[in-house]
Amino acid sequence: MTAAFVAAAALALLMSWGMAHVIEARSTSAVTTRLLAEGYTWAKVDADGLIVSLSGTAPNEAMRFSAMNLAGSVVDSGRLRDGFEVEPAQVIAAPRYSVEMLRNADDVQLIGLVPDGPAKELLGAASFELTRNAPQTDMLQTAAYPAPEGWAPALDLGIVALKLLPHSKISVSEAGVEITAIAMSETEKRKFEAEIAKATPSGLAVQTEITAPRPVLTPFTLRFVVEDGRARFDACSADSDRARDRILAAARQAGVEGNPGCVIGLGVPSPSWGEATSAAIVTLGKLGGGTVTFSDADISLQAGADVSQAAFDREIGELRSALPDVFSLDAKMPEKPKATAAGPIEFTATLAAETRRVELRGRLTDDRVQAAVASFARARFGATNVYVATVLDPGAPDGWPARVLAGLQSLAQLDHGTLLVRPDTVEVAGVSGSQQASARISQLLSEGLGQGKTFKVNVSYDKELDPLAALPTPVECLARVVAVVAERKISFAPGSAELDAASGAVLDDMAKALKGCTAVRIEIGGHTDAQGSEEGNLALSQARAEAVLVALQGRQVDVSGMRALGYGEGEPIEDNGEEEGREANRRIAFTLIQDDVPVAGAAEDEGPSFAPTEKTARPKARPKE
Repeated sequence: MTAAFVAAAALALLMSWGMAHVIEARSTSAVTTRLLAEGYTWAKVDADGLIVSLSGTAPNEAMRFSAMNLAGSVVDSGRLRDGFEVEPAQVIAAPRYSVEMLRNADDVQLIGLVPDGPAKELLGAASFELTRNAPQTDMLQTAAYPAPEGWAPALDLGIVALKLLPHSKISVSEAGVEITAIAMSETEKRKFEAEIAKATPSGLAVQTEITAPRPVLTPFTLRFVVEDGRARFDACSADSDRARDRILAAARQAGVEGNPGCVIGLGVPSPSWGEATSAAIVTLGKLGGGTVTFSDADISLQAGADVSQAAFDREIGELRSALPDVFSLDAKMPEKPKATAAGPIEFTATLAAETRRVELRGRLTDDRVQAAVASFARARFGATNVYVATVLDPGAPDGWPARVLAGLQSLAQLDHGTLLVRPDTVEVAGVSGSQQASARISQLLSEGLGQGKTFKVNVSYDKELDPLAALPTPVECLARVVAVVAERKISFAPGSAELDAASGAVLDDMAKALKGCTAVRIEIGGHTDAQGSEEGNLALSQARAEAVLVALQGRQVDVSGMRALGYGEGEPIEDNGEEEGREANRRIAFTLIQDDVPVAGAAEDEGPSFAPTEKTARPKARPKE
């Protein structure tokens, strides 16, 4: 009897357990199926007897509530237990603020998104000032989010650049400022770069790319002088790199030392400019003294005082046969000045330093010419800076007023100096803070006096008077880089493009050395030894050069003019068969991207080498700029 009772109890217990398991399984399955059908994949269902527990992380409170309602439509809501969690509310990310400013003279366009506040008003005021009340193109939008760090100084610099650069595109963001612009001349380009560098706050990343077109030269002028055994250019212009190289080669043959400048411009009268000018320079070198001046197709050659008539006839005859037909040559032997009973006919002007006071003395033809010369001088030097002490001489030679005015216009190019006008010559001497002053004076006198007229220019350059002299030249910038890496190495992890810890300090010092070097064109060249495959070494050298470029950019260096280029194992400077040679060949080299400045230096990851090498044809990796 007892056994039967125990068996019945066990059977009842087993059946109840089985029924509970069936209910749990069916409840779990039914609720899970309904939730999955509605896309609630994040919800989990567990059953314990009649109790159904829901868990998981709901995206928001509404989704949690909706999931509970769906489960309640399948099983009795009294059996449900809410174990859901809700994802914390996320702060909506602020938008990325940026502004594009496009200016073409008086036309200004503003495009972008700026934070609420003064930014839109500041940009609108700057645009209104520049457009001179003309209709503005303002496509600025605002957002009610705080301005990120770095936005305010970047916007301030962008507005400065917008006002400064008549033809420009300026991009402003919290990351920095990118400026692309066109200048009308190389001098204006350097002035713009200096002003932007001066206005740039510390720590702001700025990329500046300002280009200057070739100047239009009218007239196209070249003046070459051989005097007292020394040769020089008072003015040099060419229409192409090839013509410039030919002119400078002829000048060196005639005795010029160093690297004289020669402006490449537009407006040459003949494709044979380089041929004609180089031939005349060589002729003057053979004569041993004198001056040759080109003004477009007109050539004036004045032989030196020591040139014999026989040498003059021989060399001028050769020159005439060598000149292209379009050019007209006026060649003369030196003339002795003629004296008169009343003394030499001359006009002088003296320009004082600092005060810019000019004193005019000597002879003018009549009252009308005297008034015109005085007015011209006041216009050039200032109404209160002109002292006139001239005398009237109706016997002055023809063309005298034009010679005086051309001389005064030339004197105005100087900081201080003197002018002497005589019937046979015009002489301008003095000091200027412009490296182009001598060339400009030669151009003015050549045009003002006419073909065949003699003049002399003796102008010295004073760097302290040059407002742009404080800016380092590309050669000076490169020299700074070389000086830094000559003491310490730029090194990488073996077989990697990852800069090691020690290189950080080297790059920090390099960034300081490049301060003020705006858009300097430097190539960062990567080189390896010959171990490994050629393709692998080429890729590694490119990656290392790019790593240096990126590291400098991260230190707020203006890298807009730089490029990274890998040479692989193609340019060894030592023997790869020796370990010391392989160490020397693994290097980073810095070179100016400029054909006529053969200056180079190198820093290495494992050995120093600064000697320039001859570049030959070889495969290169694609440069990254």
